[in-house]
Amino acid sequence: MMVTSQLLFSAKLTRSTPPPKQPSERDREYLRPYEVEAMIKAARKVGRHGVRDSAIILLMFRHGLRTAELVTLKWSQIDLTGGYIEVHRVKHGHDSIHPLRSSELRALRQIQRDYPETQYVFVSERKAPLSTRTIRHLVARAGLLANIGEAVHPHQLRHACGYYLASQGHDTRAIQDYLGHKNIYHTVRYTQMSPSRFETFWTD
Repeated sequence: MMVTSQLLFSAKLTRSTPPPKQPSERDREYLRPYEVEAMIKAARKVGRHGVRDSAIILLMFRHGLRTAELVTLKWSQIDLTGGYIEVHRVKHGHDSIHPLRSSELRALRQIQRDYPETQYVFVSERKAPLSTRTIRHLVARAGLLANIGEAVHPHQLRHACGYYLASQGHDTRAIQDYLGHKNIYHTVRYTQMSPSRFETFWTD
């Protein structure tokens, strides 16, 4: 009986503890808001798809989208009238509905005009969904043009979202729901690094 209890207790610990993260060669795994803004401006000015590419960076940052979530985003998930986006999470994450703000709505309406009659939001000139490889390329290019300093990966935009929300003092559970984390341990990293926790430590 005791052995069975120990096995059950061990199983619970295994389920609640996230797998170890692989070490990164980057100095930071996230981008700061002003860096994201610089990338959005850079993407808007280069190539024939500036509006589309800048909107990709904006939405990935604002909604913490993974690349796989971005490339499968459909117009059926977008409510331009009500101003909402249905975020369908991968990796067994929790889906949620996020509000869309004016800058996002303007960009999405322009994309709908530029790429009509497609079920996917972000498509190529042939109206095929963009590949994850293409997203990695355009994000890296925007980072280079914005003089970020090192190669930028799309997942850094998701981390940027988490750290920004934590820095604004939002509740950890709310951030967990917003990012679709199944396990809150993945969310705590953002609140642990938030400088707002220590704002009252020194008053001079």
